[in-house]
Amino acid sequence: MLNVEVIGNNKRKRCGRVFRFKNFAEPGYPVMFGGPFRENVNALLEYANLESHLSMPMWSFELEVHHHPPLHIFLFVIEEPIEAVLNRHCKHCQYVGWGNHLICNKKYHFVLPSKETLGSCRNCEGCCDAIATMNNGKSKLTELQGHMMHGVFHSNGFGHLLCVNGLEMGSNLPGNQIMDFWNRLCKALQARKVSLNDVSEKRGMELRLVNGIAYSESWFSRWGYKFGRGSFGVTQSMYLKAIEAIRSMPLYLITHHITNSNHAIPLIFSRYQTLSDQSLLTLGDLFSFMLDLKSRLPPDLSIASYTTTALLETNSRWSPKRIQMATRVIVEALKNTEFRWVSRQEVRDAARAYIGDTGLLDFVLKSLGNHVVGNYLVRRSLNPVTKVLEYCLEDISKLYTCNQSLVMSNKVKDKFKITRTQLIKDMLYLYNYILVDPKPIMGSEFLSAIPLAARIILDTKYFIKDYFGDFSYQLDLGSQDKLNLYCTILMRNGDEYLNKAFMPPHECITLKTTATINDLKLEVERSFREMYWGLRSFVVESIQNLSVNNGTDMVFGLTKVGEKVVAEGRHTNMIEQICERDPNSGVVDCGCGTIEDDGERMVSCDICEILQHTRCVRIPNDQDIPHIFLCKKCEQEIVFFPSLP
Repeated sequence: MLNVEVIGNNKRKRCGRVFRFKNFAEPGYPVMFGGPFRENVNALLEYANLESHLSMPMWSFELEVHHHPPLHIFLFVIEEPIEAVLNRHCKHCQYVGWGNHLICNKKYHFVLPSKETLGSCRNCEGCCDAIATMNNGKSKLTELQGHMMHGVFHSNGFGHLLCVNGLEMGSNLPGNQIMDFWNRLCKALQARKVSLNDVSEKRGMELRLVNGIAYSESWFSRWGYKFGRGSFGVTQSMYLKAIEAIRSMPLYLITHHITNSNHAIPLIFSRYQTLSDQSLLTLGDLFSFMLDLKSRLPPDLSIASYTTTALLETNSRWSPKRIQMATRVIVEALKNTEFRWVSRQEVRDAARAYIGDTGLLDFVLKSLGNHVVGNYLVRRSLNPVTKVLEYCLEDISKLYTCNQSLVMSNKVKDKFKITRTQLIKDMLYLYNYILVDPKPIMGSEFLSAIPLAARIILDTKYFIKDYFGDFSYQLDLGSQDKLNLYCTILMRNGDEYLNKAFMPPHECITLKTTATINDLKLEVERSFREMYWGLRSFVVESIQNLSVNNGTDMVFGLTKVGEKVVAEGRHTNMIEQICERDPNSGVVDCGCGTIEDDGERMVSCDICEILQHTRCVRIPNDQDIPHIFLCKKCEQEIVFFPSLP
C-alpha cells in the first residue's frame, strides 16, 4: 500500500490535472501569461478546480512536490469581493506606505495551507463549503494562522506576502522553496509591487538582524525584496548606516573592552577563527562565517576546529622531525612576546636565531595559523590598519581546572569540536550579549552604539519588491488588429483636481485599431470602474495629452509608440473614502517623526486625540495602555491654564 502524503482531506474527490510544484507558474505552465495582472489571474484559474460558489469563490490546484516518496500539496485561490469585508481599507497598504492607493473591487488570496490549517475543515462531506466558511462561518481559510504560505493581491497587481512557514514551523517544504514558488507566481501574474513584514525569528533571534549583520540585507533580499518602510521614523539611510556600523565593528576592539567582564565571548571568537581559512576581523565577518558554516554542517555531526597533526601529514620536502623542531621554536618565540600580537616578520626573525632554513620557517608560519600546539592555540590575523599578518598565542590550558598536558587530549578535542547545536548556542549568546543586551559592555561608549544600531535594524520590518520596474510602457499592435496602450486617470471633484499622488497606476487598455477617442473614453471608464470600488461613477471627460478635435478622431493616428495616456474625469466620492488609508484611524504625530500608522502599538491623547507610539512615550510593551493618557503638549497647556477663582 502506497503511503501518499496529501495535505488535505483524503476523502475529497479530485478532478483535473496534477501540476509539478517546482515548475508551476513557469512560462507556459499551465498557461502562457501575457496580459495585465487581472487577465493573468483569470487565465490561471481556468486550469483550477472550482471549489465553492459562495460569496467568496474559491479554486484549487493539486501540486506534486515529489514522486518518490509521493507528496502532494494544494494551492487555494480565494477571490474576495469588497462587499464581503467589514473594513474596506487594507491595513497592510497603510503600514507599508501605500495609503494613497485606491481601494480595489477584489482581492485574490493565494494560500498553501499546512496539514493543520486544512485539517480544521471537519465536515468531510461538505468539504468545499466547510473550507470557505469553517466553524459555521466564524472563520475563513484566509483568516487562519499557520499556513505554509499566504499571499494576497489587489486586483491592480499590488500585493502582500503575509506569511511563509518553512520546515522549522512544521511545514512540508523549506522556506526557500516556498519563496521560489511565490516569486514565480508574482512574475507570471505580472504583479506590480509586493510587500512583506519580516518578523521571522529562530530560537529567539530576529533573523532580519542576524542576516543584516551577516549579509548587509534581509533574508528575503535573495528574491529582490528591498527596504520599503521603517517603523518609528527609521529611514533607508538610517537603516543602511546602522547595518554598516555593526558589520564593521572590529572583533579585537570588542575583545579589548569586555575581557574583564565577559570571558565567554573571546573564546567564541577564537573558536570560529580556528575554523576559518580567512581572518575574521569584524562582526560581519564572524556572523557571515557562522551562518555559512551552519548551512553546511550536518545536524548530527561535528567538525574539529583545530589541527595538531596537519603539519606532520603534509607532503613536504622536510622531515616530520625538522617540522616539529621549527614549530617548537616559533611557539617559544611567541611565548616570549607575553601573548601579544606580533608581526610575521618579527616572529620569523626571532626564530632564525635557532633555525637557519628560512624556507622551512616560511612553510611552518604559513601552515601554523589557527592550530593547537601543546597547551596553546596559535592565532593568526591580518592587521586591519597595517595590512600585515600578525601572530599571537592563546593559552587554552586555562579553560580547565587540571594542569595536565593537553597535547592531543580528548578534552581539547571536545572543546574545539563544533556541532550545529553548539553553533546556534554560540550565535544566540553573541546575539543576546553583544547585539541586544548592553549590560556586559556598559562603560564603553564605543560599544554602546551596537544595541542602538541593532534597534534601528529591528525597527525595519517592511520590505518591497518592484516586479513592474523593468516593464516598458509602449503602444503595442497586437494580433487581430488590436491596439494596446497604457492609461491612467486624473480625477476632478467639482472644479478642483485631486493631488497626483492619488493617480492610479497605468492600466493596459485594448482597443481595435479603428477605435475612436469616444471608444477610448468608454473603455477607460469600463476598466477603471471594474477595478476600483470608488470609481463606479467615474466619467471620462477628456484625454489630457492627445491633440483631439472631436470624439470621432482615430486613436491610432494620435498616439505614438511608448506614449502614456492620461484620461481626465470627475467622480462624486470623497477621496478619503476611496483610498486604502482609513480616515477613521486617527491622526499620527509622534516625536520619532512618524506621521502615518506604521503598525506599531500606539496610544491616543484623551484631549487632542493625537496618536503616538507607546514606546516613544515610555509605556512598556508588557504594560497595558493607561485609561487616561495626556501627551506632553496637552499636559503643559493644562499646567499653565489659569485656575478658576
